[in-house]
Amino acid sequence: MMPDSTPDSRCLTPIPSLAEPPWETLSRLPIAASDERLLPLSLAPEPVKTFPAYARLGIPGAVPECYVREGVHRRLLAAARSLPTGLGLVVLDGWRPWRVQQYLFDTLFEALQSRYDDLDETALLARTREFVAMPSRDPVAPSPHLTGGAVDVTLCDADGVMLDMGSLFDEASAASHSDHLERLDAPSEAQRRARDRRRLLYHAMAEQGFTNLPSEWWHYDFGDQLWAHYGGHRQALYGPTEPETLEHRWRQSLG
Repeated sequence: MMPDSTPDSRCLTPIPSLAEPPWETLSRLPIAASDERLLPLSLAPEPVKTFPAYARLGIPGAVPECYVREGVHRRLLAAARSLPTGLGLVVLDGWRPWRVQQYLFDTLFEALQSRYDDLDETALLARTREFVAMPSRDPVAPSPHLTGGAVDVTLCDADGVMLDMGSLFDEASAASHSDHLERLDAPSEAQRRARDRRRLLYHAMAEQGFTNLPSEWWHYDFGDQLWAHYGGHRQALYGPTEPETLEHRWRQSLG
């Protein structure tokens, strides 16, 4: 749907309820270590838009670009082109430097610690990992966004206005769980619209091979260990990577 007057059959199919990822298990899934390059999504044509949220928020180390692997780039374009006329896909984050991952983890942990002084460290870590993966540069168990295979996305209208999805991006609450609106007994009209938008986004992304992190309606994966786990694949495709630098290019050209 969206415009709301235009029906789309994908809005009729509920988002499935999935268990939270077993991080210790999926981190042991093998990685094929593809050398597929990172591409800047700012060069992607309509209806993909980018809004590098963390750079706009001034988070230390955040990059003012949304980089993804080439395979992810092409699948995002296909998902966006499958949306009803008048809708676009907004990419809020893709490849994420380890420094940013550490900052997000630490700040959420500290916020939860100040709010829930009755929780011990184990419980606080579990609550933090519900919304931010453990920072890791380990080549056999990297943080998903460090691979270039994880993306944070939402929908916008023809004017580029991001639509109400039932919770804010990075809102650390149960309302951000992908299936949250599916479980409401008497949703309001606004909640029904947000639910249908989540369904549309979920199925448009799933049709292109993406999997979704159950605690975040905006987080999708292709090629990383989360994708391998939820997609039932024997191995992941992408390990940790980073955008090419001028220094790296010079070193390669000079042998």
